[in-house]
Amino acid sequence: MTKRQSINIIVLFGILIFGFTVATLVKPETKHSESENRDLAQMPEFRVQTLLNGQFESDYETYLTDQFFLRDSWIGLKTAVERLLCRRESKDIYFADDDYLIEKHTGTFTSDTAALNVRVLQQFAQKYEEQFGRAHMTFLVVPNAVDILRDKLPPYAAPYDEEDYLEQIASALPTGTWFDAGAVLREHADEELYYRTDHHWKTLAAFYVYQAWARQQGYTVPSKDDFEIETVTEEFEGTVQSKLGIRTKADSIELYLPKDDPFYMVEKDGAEPAYRLYDYAALDTKSKYNIFFGGNYALAKIRTRAGSGRRILVVKDSYAHCFVPFLIPEFDEIDMLDIRYYNQKLSDLIAEGNYTDLLFLYNAAGFAEDTAISRLTY
Repeated sequence: MTKRQSINIIVLFGILIFGFTVATLVKPETKHSESENRDLAQMPEFRVQTLLNGQFESDYETYLTDQFFLRDSWIGLKTAVERLLCRRESKDIYFADDDYLIEKHTGTFTSDTAALNVRVLQQFAQKYEEQFGRAHMTFLVVPNAVDILRDKLPPYAAPYDEEDYLEQIASALPTGTWFDAGAVLREHADEELYYRTDHHWKTLAAFYVYQAWARQQGYTVPSKDDFEIETVTEEFEGTVQSKLGIRTKADSIELYLPKDDPFYMVEKDGAEPAYRLYDYAALDTKSKYNIFFGGNYALAKIRTRAGSGRRILVVKDSYAHCFVPFLIPEFDEIDMLDIRYYNQKLSDLIAEGNYTDLLFLYNAAGFAEDTAISRLTY
């Protein structure tokens, strides 16, 4: 190699290294990643204290990672190379059989937050056990795809932490209040229970679990014949796929629309009442799963004409959004509370709500990682 060639290589690497750094710093900050459906880190405020304790450096590293020039393209290129090398995972996601992208959730179920949340949920259950009674209080933590779709995982996968964690939750709760959604889902594991590109369960999975729970509670058990099952899109590309920056087989989203067309009225975060559960405008966006209730709200109230005299509080994450519509025939009022966005005391809401029933519905990884769970005891 000649001296001139060596200089050219050094200059090229210099341009690549410093050019991308400069481009990252001068380009406008992106506040939200539409593909990943999350807010991106912004430039941290400089303070002497955060510089000395290392917080500024850590926040700045996160900022550069989130704001890197052509970030999505580089993520997609990295994933494409890994797939060409026949790797079966990337970014804590398995490339599973039948085009499934399944999150591993490494460390999620053995973290300090996960252990703390079990203790908090136990305290919450004990606090309200007498008020609701065990027959009217249900804790339903739904297993993720990595637990239920084990036959689709690579041969070396070991998705056992989640099952152990669910057993910890079940044993911490009062007898008779835990509902084993996993047992129901495993009976149908050969069906499409989860989205291939997203972390949510599908409406079909929620329907099977609701059927089993309704039977246990003594409610009317619906059948598929009671619904018009409408496929509203076949172009859903979820957040798991977005983390990899690639395009794979898109998902479909199904709605279960009751043939008897029951009356209901929905009020979200105190806004004007509406007479629809589904936000069809979301189908024109990246976040197509937001067709269910239009996304997350701190408190959404559904009024019905069920005439049962029952009112239920559903403490939930977004897994509940395709489950809650099945509750409409059984309850006069259904209040959906997302503790992550609710800034008032939960104890006051329960005291004033005249609820007859309580349902806690989360997905397992979401529950284990949620730092807002501590608010349950406020």
